[in-house]
Amino acid sequence: VQLQASGGGLVQAGGSLRLSCAASGSIFSINAMHWYRQSPGKERELVATITSGGSRNYADSVKGRFTISRDNAKNTVFLQMNSLKPEDTAVYYCNADIIILRVGVPYVNNYWGQGTQVTVSS
Repeated sequence: VQLQASGGGLVQAGGSLRLSCAASGSIFSINAMHWYRQSPGKERELVATITSGGSRNYADSVKGRFTISRDNAKNTVFLQMNSLKPEDTAVYYCNADIIILRVGVPYVNNYWGQGTQVTVSS
């Protein structure tokens, strides 16, 4: 199983970006999907979560500006980022709790994507 993130880039403050993260491999189903970010010298922080049922949670710092969504048919999670600020600059990582089958028995494993750089200039 792999998670492939894309969509990062350089944008001016106030601009928008849309991140995507597609899961591939022998996937039975996917539970919660998350976006994290990490800035230089800081710990990785949880930005947004979406459950398999569509419930969403956000870090206070991004509420009202970021929207997480998912396409279950394509095993893909998105992060729409609007009104970007310089402090949003970070490497963004997707993360997912994925159920795989081993000899017909379901197992839940946690997977990370490779990260995509988002840089917001002032």
